Amino acid sequence: MIKKFSHYILLVLLPAQLYGQVKAQHIKSTENQYTADLGNGTFLNPVLKGNYADPSVVRDGEDYYLTHSSFDNIPGLIIWHSKDLVNWTPIANALHEYVGGVWAPDIIKYKGLFYIYFPAGGKNWVVTAANPAGPWSKPVDLKIGGIDPGHVATPEGKRYLHLNDGRMAPLSDDGLTVTGPSRKVYEGWPYPKEWITECFCLESPKLTYKNGYYYMTAAEGGTAGPSTSHMVVSARSKTPFGPWENSPNNPIVRNADRNNKWASTGHGTLVDSPDGKWWIIFHGFEAANRTIGRQILLLPIEWTKDGWFRVPPGADPAKPLKKPSGKAISNGNKLSDDFSGDKLARQWNVLKNENSSKFKVSSNTLSITGIGNSIQNTQPLTIMPANNSYQVTVKISKGTGGAKGGLVLYYNSKYYVGLELADNSIYRLYNGDRGRMVSDIPQDSVYLRLVNDHHDLLCYYSLDGKDWKRMDFVTEISGYHHNILGGWGYLRPGLFATGEGEVEFREFQYLGLDQ
Repeated sequence: MIKKFSHYILLVLLPAQLYGQVKAQHIKSTENQYTADLGNGTFLNPVLKGNYADPSVVRDGEDYYLTHSSFDNIPGLIIWHSKDLVNWTPIANALHEYVGGVWAPDIIKYKGLFYIYFPAGGKNWVVTAANPAGPWSKPVDLKIGGIDPGHVATPEGKRYLHLNDGRMAPLSDDGLTVTGPSRKVYEGWPYPKEWITECFCLESPKLTYKNGYYYMTAAEGGTAGPSTSHMVVSARSKTPFGPWENSPNNPIVRNADRNNKWASTGHGTLVDSPDGKWWIIFHGFEAANRTIGRQILLLPIEWTKDGWFRVPPGADPAKPLKKPSGKAISNGNKLSDDFSGDKLARQWNVLKNENSSKFKVSSNTLSITGIGNSIQNTQPLTIMPANNSYQVTVKISKGTGGAKGGLVLYYNSKYYVGLELADNSIYRLYNGDRGRMVSDIPQDSVYLRLVNDHHDLLCYYSLDGKDWKRMDFVTEISGYHHNILGGWGYLRPGLFATGEGEVEFREFQYLGLDQ
């Protein structure tokens, strides 16, 4: 029975015909996350769905390990494991303190030790581990600027760090110290002036040593902006510092048509498989959904008789491709959370590691102590979505001491949309605007749900987690991305609390709706 506390809602249940997958309200068997593996020996890009920009991958025997930009998220530098380059599962984080936003790392193995070189806070850093699953060392400051580091070692053991703008600096034998100033060693590939790009932006130097040549795989064109901007280019040299000869196959990867599915494709890393085949892993925006950020793509590589590499003709990142060899490991990237245990699960990110003490887990409950007096001056606890369309649900209790809390899709402190529970009411939140939607809630806890339905945000609430009512508030969210708002952000679900006191959350559920 609908009571008077329903002010601005549509008095309807969640229609079963809208989402066939959402008939049961407490789905525990699967989150229906996107998977690239089509199950028939082929895969469809992306191989990792989400804002996993600037990927770097290393093979160790039959195992692959990958990391990528983690920006302001802590824990950062997720380590992903795969045996076939298509099915990935997170196994660790290599960074547990905030030293600045992390962009474009390089993961390598040298003499039995794994290294990740990464830029953050205007400097470059390195962490090390004997095992990619950790533990990883604390970050070591290399005391050199620049971005997008790429490590290379000569057969004689001399080590160097390449950086953006074609610069290179020498490293100590242990790889933990820069031993001299950087110098310009590569000018880049002069692409045609009529191409529509964001900028020249010579970045992402990744080095591969093969058959007496050092192959540099670099990015040009800018990583956002026009859909035709980004690209992967290659050059080779007999030494790690040049002179460099540009590949006749350049660009190795580039989206040349703004109507294609994948936009701004670039930032590539080469990797070989145990059967002797080669692949390139890179990133791109899905043109129809930039809100999820730059996703990870995979294409085959072939070597020509004259010692250059290229993507085989006809290999389209938007079409099914033959899977690399190797065992498909299960996806362990769980996003739902029953808040068991006594600490935050790996899927949660504390932005900039600020206020981490405000988030506590105990007795299947997440307690958030209020931060700031509104969502505009707080930082939600967020996850990375794994689908274009999805729903998130949480049970929330009224805050103590006047605290307010809620469920949002968050881009940054200016651009967000969601629901807040306060004053026995549910409020809508929208880019600084706040309006009451439901009044006089007759109990201490309610369920809130947000549904991202192909960029339409639908808002629901329930008193029992079974009967759902949709509120009379729908907004279009396709513009929540870098090309419009800047900041290299992405739209992600989050939980928050503001004011004095605490807010408790239970039964957080994530469900993909586009699989």
